[in-house]
Amino acid sequence: MPFESNREQLSVKQERAVLVSVSLPDRPWVTTDPLEELHGLAATAGATVVGTLLQKRHDIHPGTYVGQGKVDELKQLVEATDADVVIFDNDLTPGQVRRLEQATDVKVLDRSELILDIFATRARTHESRLQVELAQLEYALPRLRKMWTHLSRQAGGGIGLRGPGETQLEVDRRLAGNRIRDLKDRIAAVQKRKQREVAGRQGEHTVSLVGYTNAGKSTLMNALTGAGVLAKDQLFSTLDTRTRQWHIRDFGRVLLSDTVGFIRDLPHHLVASFKATLEEARQARLLLHVVDASNPTAEDQIKSVNSVLAELDCAERPTLLVLNKVDRVTDPAMITSLLNHHPRAVAVSAATGQGLQELRDEVVAALTDQYATAEIRIPAADGRALAWIGAHADVFHQQFIEDDVVLRCHLPKHLIPRIAGPGVSVRFLDESATPVSAPGL
Repeated sequence: MPFESNREQLSVKQERAVLVSVSLPDRPWVTTDPLEELHGLAATAGATVVGTLLQKRHDIHPGTYVGQGKVDELKQLVEATDADVVIFDNDLTPGQVRRLEQATDVKVLDRSELILDIFATRARTHESRLQVELAQLEYALPRLRKMWTHLSRQAGGGIGLRGPGETQLEVDRRLAGNRIRDLKDRIAAVQKRKQREVAGRQGEHTVSLVGYTNAGKSTLMNALTGAGVLAKDQLFSTLDTRTRQWHIRDFGRVLLSDTVGFIRDLPHHLVASFKATLEEARQARLLLHVVDASNPTAEDQIKSVNSVLAELDCAERPTLLVLNKVDRVTDPAMITSLLNHHPRAVAVSAATGQGLQELRDEVVAALTDQYATAEIRIPAADGRALAWIGAHADVFHQQFIEDDVVLRCHLPKHLIPRIAGPGVSVRFLDESATPVSAPGL
């Protein structure tokens, strides 16, 4: 549900932005162009960048994030460029935003609000609109400067002020809280439906593409499946999960899913809201972590994606690193360095087809070697163990015998030792579900 601010309303094409980035000891710049990614985000949101400002600090100024000297310099830059908005590549407190707006007399956004705004404009399905709306409301609620009086829809608006998460600043806090609760209930229903949908694929080989935004996941899906899904050289071109059939010769069918791209410092509210959309990744038998190997910050992007995967409880999912866009790499040492750090990675080019056969071979090997089919007997009273199995295994059969629950499931081999516990027994099954070994653990 869109929200409208009391800030000046401008169409996206009229937004003139000044970008600001602050380097701190615990958050240093990682490239020679610290504003490259923020510039891409601003362009994706529809802004025209008219100025930039950088500062290195030992600590954050509690009132304005940057020092008073930089605030004065920022005000002069805004006036000189006739800017409409200042966008920080850092997260600001509500008080810092308020003081900076008072000093510059223009709208001030931080990185999280900009990302939320982009998601708002990219959301197309009912599900993704609900998720973005919830994330925006939860992010905006503590940042409001006025009491709200009513909920309403408002189309248009400038960066950070439009999309399916926006509400007017006058919206009553109590009604906003009710709206948040309603959204959570509706998203929970979506997630349950999605879980049932994904559970219906337990007999299938499921693989999900994950990775930093604009790493080439959609292009790779098209190259592997011929799906013809939208693939743009643009941040967050994909918000909704798409699943297509991937037929691998001499192996069979694989269900390949393309998911929303991740980014550094992805807002927590957004990650939480999009858990339903990312259900395929959470339940996939194999994750293909796609990396733009031509990007100088590839290692940092890998770490950022791994951080989000951990937040989604996907850190222990079998994962194959895919170094994409090798055709764009001008220095072969970059690929060598990445392969040295990640020896099991596969170097490919979704655009030219280079390495795709090796990728198919590695996927087949991972799907056949990393999973075991097992029968696990657990005391029915051991809720913790049952919940752990439900989260980490694909259960395809369940029955109760005396005081125990017997589960037949597919699960990663490396997780089997973690099932051990009082009264728990495991026996491995072949593809026909015939016991082939004595109870273990």
